[in-house]
Amino acid sequence: MCMGVTAGAYIITLFALKYRHRVLGLILISPLCKAPSWTEWLLNKVMSNLLYFYGMCGMVKELLLKRYFSKDIRGCAQVPGSDVVQACRRSLEERQSLNVWRLLEAINGRPDITDGLRKLQCRSLIFVGDNSPFHAEALYMTSKLDRRYSALVEVQSCGSMVTEEQPHAMMIPLEYFLMGYGLYKVSSQLNVSPRSPLSPLCISPELLSPESMGLKLKPIKTRISLHV
Repeated sequence: MCMGVTAGAYIITLFALKYRHRVLGLILISPLCKAPSWTEWLLNKVMSNLLYFYGMCGMVKELLLKRYFSKDIRGCAQVPGSDVVQACRRSLEERQSLNVWRLLEAINGRPDITDGLRKLQCRSLIFVGDNSPFHAEALYMTSKLDRRYSALVEVQSCGSMVTEEQPHAMMIPLEYFLMGYGLYKVSSQLNVSPRSPLSPLCISPELLSPESMGLKLKPIKTRISLHV
């Protein structure tokens, strides 16, 4: 079982494509699958040059935070950012500029792995915030995966770091995703298909409403047989 965010999601997807028999499932947050667009490539180059000449300066930190967090929690000059953003900003100050530069260069040189996505046989659960700059790429990746084994969860008013910004929005989808691996007890009256990406046995509509969880769940086909 593998879990990754943005570039990390790309790496574990690449691993799953190469070693299919060693991966049971993928939990991907704001994943990448295509080669960088010219706008992403240019922005990465700008940050790389700033890192090379000035180190982890304020502009680089703000560009990285803009990539990973939504505007609502980043704050502004009048309103300070959330605790998560402030902690991330402090963490960036502690990072070595050379390592961040290497990461950006590696991201800029990534190849397109779209052609291999249809061959993935492990179950995949994708989370993405609708304010993420990688939102369109996550939708594209979902369209290329086998729909029998994949599911998409879009989180409203959220950036790329769903794990940090709205972790509560991941709880129910993750619970039903992991249920297929026997990590949660399933009612003996229900026989859930082991290949279903999610197994929503009895999800309360109130729990999945946008007002309560900020979620937009894409329609997911599941196979459930009832034994009376």
